[in-house]
Amino acid sequence: MSLKWTDSREIALELLDAYPETDPKTVRFTDLHQWICELEDFDDDPAHSSERILEAIIMVWMDEYE
Repeated sequence: MSLKWTDSREIALELLDAYPETDPKTVRFTDLHQWICELEDFDDDPAHSSERILEAIIMVWMDEYE
């Protein structure tokens, strides 16, 4: 399965698996963007992200982290 920017929930779950000790509230958007682009299943244009998309991903990650 390849992940796109619109797959907020799936991306958040992948990040939770990749960074289990990281509190998502402490992650900067620049790091978040890089980490998403480095996910093995991620296959989308890095330039197509936006602050709104990153916020959606981090909100799901925070919900799953708690």
